[in-house]
Amino acid sequence: MKRLLSIALAALCVACAPARQELKTGDLFFVALPGDYQVEDDMDSAIIDATVSDELNLIHAGILEVADDGVWVIDATLKYGVDRHPLDTMLGQFTLKNGEMPAFIVKRLKKGYRPEFIDNAKAQCGQPYDNAFLPDNGALYCTELIRESYRTPEGEFIFPEKPMNWKNSEGEIPPYWTWLFGLLGMEVPQDVPGTNPHDMALLPILEDVDIDLVSLRKD
Repeated sequence: MKRLLSIALAALCVACAPARQELKTGDLFFVALPGDYQVEDDMDSAIIDATVSDELNLIHAGILEVADDGVWVIDATLKYGVDRHPLDTMLGQFTLKNGEMPAFIVKRLKKGYRPEFIDNAKAQCGQPYDNAFLPDNGALYCTELIRESYRTPEGEFIFPEKPMNWKNSEGEIPPYWTWLFGLLGMEVPQDVPGTNPHDMALLPILEDVDIDLVSLRKD
């Protein structure tokens, strides 16, 4: 009798446990590094300096597509520009130097998703990465791609912009940004409207999705 009761209680606990959610096309992912992780990439380090978080530093974002042949990523990176590639390619690109994986946070629009968002993103494939981080210059950075792709039927943006900050916590612009934008023949675009992964992930129009992206990789 006690054994049957234990089995019944165990089954009840399993039934009551929250089920892991299903990944959907149009979900967004954010690559997050621990707050104390020492990055070697100069750009990632400078992004962290400008958008610092106490626990996690969000350095990248992209769009997920669930297709018959697997999970695909549409994002904008220095290596590929704007591109559509398998989830495994993205996971490999962001594997940490010690072989471990960063945190991948998945978010979903609370309402208003439409299939044309993915079509809009695919239409941008082949565009170069936006090293200048400027609007309307024929190139896109990661969250700029998301903002450009997610529009209302009237063409209005779903994701807002805000003045971009390139300064660190001491109010100084890291040398990397001065060097990078100097190569482009321009000043650091402090306060030019734009987006970044940290601010976008915190928007109230998004909700958390309980998905382990790493578990979806094809080994």
